[in-house]
Amino acid sequence: MLKKRIIPCLDIQNGRTVKGINFLDIRDAGDPIELAKRYVEEGADELVFLDITATNEKRKTLVDLVEKISREINIPFTVGGGINSMEDASAIIKAGADKVSINSAAIKRPQLITEIAKQFGNQAVVLAIDTKFENNNWHVYSNGGKIPAGLKTIDWALEGEKLGAGEILLTSMNNDGTKNGFALDITNKISQQLQIPIIASGGAGTKLHFKEVFEQTKASGALAASIFHFGEISIQTLKTYLKTENILIR
Repeated sequence: MLKKRIIPCLDIQNGRTVKGINFLDIRDAGDPIELAKRYVEEGADELVFLDITATNEKRKTLVDLVEKISREINIPFTVGGGINSMEDASAIIKAGADKVSINSAAIKRPQLITEIAKQFGNQAVVLAIDTKFENNNWHVYSNGGKIPAGLKTIDWALEGEKLGAGEILLTSMNNDGTKNGFALDITNKISQQLQIPIIASGGAGTKLHFKEVFEQTKASGALAASIFHFGEISIQTLKTYLKTENILIR
């Protein structure tokens, strides 16, 4: 059985780490380089960096910042936001990322998933899916959760796997920043139907929420931001708790 991963996420805006609720009400959460170093010391299994306004501002991801962070950490590093082409993906991997996360660009041109996978391997491609529950179903959104993509979440996840994605980062917009727990329903459905690893994202507020997502779904990783950024739960404390609950953790 795969050991579960605890993954802090740095949402970046104007070179600073920020955090919102339901993709809105953004507030500052600190210096990304200092936070990245702290998470390595605390025992994070991986780190995710998302340049959350790159797509809407029609600009590239902050390559310089990616380089600076990659020099300071020694754990797997995923970078997303504004990656629209093979050239963009190559620049990010050259800057030190182990994986690239693509979202809006993959919705516009799904073949990009295959192109990056062929060049760098499936393990280097993370398909990020922002999903919202409405009209009795889970639907995909693009452009930082602003535009409905006209896709059902399970269909898009299955398609992404076929195209060569090595992992799915599944963020529930309904749960994001609420601290009420992960979206167990859709996370479970997708993790049951796909063969590739699923990272659950959106809604972590307590140690119990991590236990629930690992016990009630087949997610292999759980991602959180504000509870780590603002010191509400340390990664060390969380991992110790999960081990006492007999959850295999890295």
